[in-house]
Amino acid sequence: MTKEKPRRARRLVSVRKPAARRCISLSRLREGARKTQNAKRKTQGFTLIELLVVFAVIALIVGLVPIAFERLMESAQYRDTVRAALTEIRGARQMAQARGNEVRFIVNLREHTFGVEGAPPTHVPDHLDLRAVMAAEASSGADGVMSIRFLPGGGASGGSLDLIRPSGTGVRLRVDWFTGRTEQEPIAQ
Repeated sequence: MTKEKPRRARRLVSVRKPAARRCISLSRLREGARKTQNAKRKTQGFTLIELLVVFAVIALIVGLVPIAFERLMESAQYRDTVRAALTEIRGARQMAQARGNEVRFIVNLREHTFGVEGAPPTHVPDHLDLRAVMAAEASSGADGVMSIRFLPGGGASGGSLDLIRPSGTGVRLRVDWFTGRTEQEPIAQ
C-alpha cells in the first residue's frame, strides 16, 4: 500500500501541473494583449491635457523671457558705460602726462555724452541718469558742458561723474584734484 500512495500523488501532481501551465499561459496572453493595447495607445498621440500643459509652460516661458532679457540688457549697458567712463578719464590723465599738454575730459549733460576733448564722445543710454560736479574754473556749465582738466604734472581740476540707474543706485567716479587719480564709489538710494 505504501507503493500505491506515491503513485497516486504523482498522478495528481502531474494532472495539476498542466492546468497550472494553462493558467499561466492565459495570464501571459492577457498581459501581452494589454501591452499591445498600451503600445497602440502610445503611438496614437498625446492627450488633450498633455498638450494644454505643454502650451501653458511655453506661454509662461515666452512671457518671462522678454522681461529678463530687458533687465539683462540694461545691466550690461550700465556696466559698459561705467567701464567706458572710467577708461576715458584715466586715458585723459595718461595722455596729459605723456604729451606734456593739458587734456580735458568733457561731460555734456544736454546731449547725454562724455569723452576726451577732440575724440568722438560716448553716448550714455537713456535709462541712465548722468550728473556731474566740476570745478568752476574748469567748466562752463551754462550750456550743460562741463570738463575736468588734466595737467601734465599728473594733477587735475577735480570733479565727479555720477551714473545712476532707474532704481536710484549707481556709481560715482571721483577725480582727485591733487593727484588726478580716479576713484569709484557706489551711490546708494
